[in-house]
Amino acid sequence: MRFAVRKWIEQVEEIVHDGGPPPGEPLRRAVAAAVVANPVAGRYVEDLGELVEPSDVLGEELGRRARALLAGRAVEGYGKAGMCGVEGEQEHVAACLTTRFGDGLRRGVGGGRAWLASTKKVGGAGESLDIPIAYRDHLNVRSHYDTVTLRVPDAPRPRELLIAVAVTSRGRVHARVGGLTRAEADRLVESPGPAEADA
Repeated sequence: MRFAVRKWIEQVEEIVHDGGPPPGEPLRRAVAAAVVANPVAGRYVEDLGELVEPSDVLGEELGRRARALLAGRAVEGYGKAGMCGVEGEQEHVAACLTTRFGDGLRRGVGGGRAWLASTKKVGGAGESLDIPIAYRDHLNVRSHYDTVTLRVPDAPRPRELLIAVAVTSRGRVHARVGGLTRAEADRLVESPGPAEADA
């Protein structure tokens, strides 16, 4: 891996219920993140290939780590996000989270046809990073729209990047706002591979 990793972060929560009757199966949400050096911080660089090229390896490793946190349950929802320290720029995060990263993430989690929603921002150590989540095979399944928040007290430092992925084992525990269901979406999806490039 060509990214210089300072540390890995893992976060898991299991939601048994959210005020209503417990579902048959709790919702498990997991985050895997890496704090890496930003080799282009503090200067304007036209070609960001130095961040794009190794991102597939990072995406796959983060996907593998996140999937393991589901403790044997399949990945149903996924998303990605990144935060750049204040000596970098938002475009540095974007370069780390392109389709190349998304393809690696899909390998790490065991597949996925839908594009990956993402957030990208510049911030300081300890600032919150919201990671959007959607159903991995079809973007329009409302029950799987979710968000996980990550805070790392000492990251990102000014010349670092915090790159994160989130996965879920099912939709929200009390999802009941209608729309396309997971079963309906599965019937619509016929061809393997991503439906479109990642955002």
